[in-house]
Amino acid sequence: MKKSALIVWGGWDGHQPEQVAEIFKGILEEENFQVEVSNSLESYGDKEKLRSLDLIVPHWTMGEIERKFVLNISEAVAAGVGLAGCHGGMCDSFRNNVDWQFMTGGNWVAHPGNDGVEYMVNIKHSSSPLLEGISDFKVVSEQYYLHYDPAVEVLATTRFPVFHGPHAANKAVDMPVVWTKRWGNGNVFYSSLGHQANIVSMPEVSQIMRRGFLWAAEGKKRAEELDAASCYGNVRTYTGMGDSQ
Repeated sequence: MKKSALIVWGGWDGHQPEQVAEIFKGILEEENFQVEVSNSLESYGDKEKLRSLDLIVPHWTMGEIERKFVLNISEAVAAGVGLAGCHGGMCDSFRNNVDWQFMTGGNWVAHPGNDGVEYMVNIKHSSSPLLEGISDFKVVSEQYYLHYDPAVEVLATTRFPVFHGPHAANKAVDMPVVWTKRWGNGNVFYSSLGHQANIVSMPEVSQIMRRGFLWAAEGKKRAEELDAASCYGNVRTYTGMGDSQ
């Protein structure tokens, strides 16, 4: 039986959201997913449909979202639906919505030097085998500086500073590039790589996204084996208390 995925793209055109969505669609179809592609946030309005999915792939940079849509996604992911995305399409979405940032694991704050910075992506040894066999590689793109959740499991990093700026007065830091986290019974996957379609198409980057999609979509099976109802109820109660826009 095919797994099902929903890709929702939009927001700032500079990230080429439609082109990236098509690349993601191709990857998922190669993995035998049934894929729906939408360019409307209204796609998050049907909570029962979201809960029937195996994977949600957001690719929407900046903009505003109705709070009820974020709550619908949060409940679906907590019940086992995977959430996976990249770059500003997932962790620079809806800057005024802290519930979204809490669920996804972080948010973009800067890219010193803007596009065209050459930097290394360093694969980290961790408890996760997700990136096994992928070697460190060089990227010429935006280098994302993120504020991130200390609960995430970091699978790849990049070293700052590479480009001059006020941040360079601090000691060198290793910033996450790829991470995973749990949200209830759901798997959440993020990669900061993917400024435009040419970066997403890089062999290393597309392989990272492929593995992330497959891993995130495994949460549904685990949820069936656990008592999802109690976790789902707890998350719903918590997010209902927030003051998100």
